Amino acid sequence: MTTKPVKVLVCKMAVPTIIAMVTTALYNVVDAAFIGHLNTQGTEGTAGVGISFAYMTFIQALGFFFGHGSGNHISRALGAKDVSSASVMATVGFVTPFLLGTMAALCFLPNLSWLSRLLGAPESVVTQTNDYLRYIVLATPFMMSALTLNNQLRLQGNAHFGMVGIVSGAILNIALDPLFIFTFDMGVSGASLATAISQVFAWGLLLYGTFKPESVHIRLRDFKPSWKVYYEIFRGGLPSFFRQVFNCAAAISLNYCACRYAAPGQDASAVAAFAVVTRIMMFAFSVVLGFSQGFQPVCGYNYGAKLYGRVRASWLFASCVGTAFLLVISLVGILFAPQIVALFRSEDPALIEIGAETLRWQCAAFPLVALFTTTGMLFQNIRMTGPATLLSICRNGLFFLPALLMLPLWLGLQGVQMAQAVADVLTFLLCIPYAVWINRKLKNDMQ
Repeated sequence: MTTKPVKVLVCKMAVPTIIAMVTTALYNVVDAAFIGHLNTQGTEGTAGVGISFAYMTFIQALGFFFGHGSGNHISRALGAKDVSSASVMATVGFVTPFLLGTMAALCFLPNLSWLSRLLGAPESVVTQTNDYLRYIVLATPFMMSALTLNNQLRLQGNAHFGMVGIVSGAILNIALDPLFIFTFDMGVSGASLATAISQVFAWGLLLYGTFKPESVHIRLRDFKPSWKVYYEIFRGGLPSFFRQVFNCAAAISLNYCACRYAAPGQDASAVAAFAVVTRIMMFAFSVVLGFSQGFQPVCGYNYGAKLYGRVRASWLFASCVGTAFLLVISLVGILFAPQIVALFRSEDPALIEIGAETLRWQCAAFPLVALFTTTGMLFQNIRMTGPATLLSICRNGLFFLPALLMLPLWLGLQGVQMAQAVADVLTFLLCIPYAVWINRKLKNDMQ
């Protein structure tokens, strides 16, 4: 971690992380694609899956909070040769989200219709949303703690174990989807059940990976919760938590706005269109996020070892590669937007029209995302919680939510379609002075 060339090391760390992130994104993409090809209620089913995404971001908020919070501490502790502290942190970081996920499942499972409406489901798709949420809610403790395990393994330099668990689960999900949806005629519920089973399977593999000799082991005797441990998780995981909480709020607000500003009779098509575009962008962004996360263990180890030049080099390399990739992806998205959206639901012209324009707007500013993503991760890893949190909440929070609420007042549905691009531009402009400052600081610390 502290001697190999930085570019080679980041790429080595990034490959399994990219595979894991892309595979994670596939869960929702595959479900939406299969459901969209149902002979009846394909649009309503796609909308239901899209609305359920807000609940998935709630799971991710706590999973990433504990995963990044405990994982960042584990990375620094290993760099400082403090294995016992790393073991306690790993166990507390894993057990706590499992318990919280169990509480969430017990709370939401008897109240699915209430939850669906809370997430923004119009009455026309409440049934389909309930059908998809049912098994996802049941699997909440496994999904939440699996995200924690994956991030812990990645941040201690064992990303390949996380990759194996996530990829295996996704392959199982892809295999089970057509079986449950079409063969067993379970429809939307079948997609949900397939995802739940595959996530529990991935959880088991990830937990097994923690018992490998090169991993920090999770032992119940090391479950020693304390204010000090949770404070460390809080400091390391707060940016991720806020980012995911605002993602959840953004997803719910988007559902409401899509229904409100859609043409009469097109509320389901509008919600489904935004759901499809969200999954497309999430799939593309997962590559950049995976590559950016590849530099995090490099950053954590080298910052703990006070090798600030290597920290700076890994950050700049991740930022440049991410920007170049998003430029290519954005060009493809702008040129072939209708064809890409039609892959999910070709039978609904309104869905394709709304989705294509939304995709083009989002691609217009998409290349800007790489810089503020990697910069936020850099601040998070070196324990500068303030700027890390600020950058993490701007894209889908401080800038997106006001844009989503204000632009449609003048532009109608087009304002909803433009909101994400406006938020990306504003977040990029805010990030520039922070990026210049941390670059200079790291250069000075090298001397």
